[in-house]
Amino acid sequence: MSSLPGDQYRAVLFDLDGTLADTAPDMVGALQNLQLRNDIEPISYELGRANVSNGAMGLLRAGFPHLDTSRQQDLICEYIDLYKQRLCDDTALFEGMAELLGTLEDAEYPWGVVTNKPSHLTEPLLDLLALAERSACIISGDTLSVRKPNPGQILHACEIIGVSPERVLCVGDAPRDIEAGRAAGSATVAAAYGYVLADDDPAVWGADAIARDVDELTKIVLKGVNLKL
Repeated sequence: MSSLPGDQYRAVLFDLDGTLADTAPDMVGALQNLQLRNDIEPISYELGRANVSNGAMGLLRAGFPHLDTSRQQDLICEYIDLYKQRLCDDTALFEGMAELLGTLEDAEYPWGVVTNKPSHLTEPLLDLLALAERSACIISGDTLSVRKPNPGQILHACEIIGVSPERVLCVGDAPRDIEAGRAAGSATVAAAYGYVLADDDPAVWGADAIARDVDELTKIVLKGVNLKL
């Protein structure tokens, strides 16, 4: 589903987890390891995957629902240490994403990453995925004093790449991604193939377009920048 016009956009900004890359195998795997350390039956991969976009605390809430918030907070450092040990063991770009990025690069359309993931995880991961030097900008959750759904990260990315917000497509798999893009004045695409909770519906996020898979995302993006498949 798309209400986006063609030939209107000059850059694309991607969320990282659940949009650009499938990081769930390593993020959920670290959570399962932490649960085993604490003599708890590991969460199912499917439930963990749905919570990945909520970050470390979202995963800890799902994996340790019996603990209060302060105790869950206490586990964050241990979880991050476990995750760092397997940061890119099983993480990969979603199928078809490498081709989309390559097409944008060949046509000299810049693309960037805007994520709430902290820089000490974002930058090494993008290095391991061989994307850091290709990305026109990398805006992490601690790059600024604000993060999505605040539009500040999007606006900062637009400044770096030199494209006005209304000429940028923002792609993400969570409501905060769409809210941030809309608040910045950019067009938005909901990545419904990402880490969406069972009781959530991307159709109500207010995105300009919804991509059910990367093939559909590719069609939406290439139409938006006036490129043919």
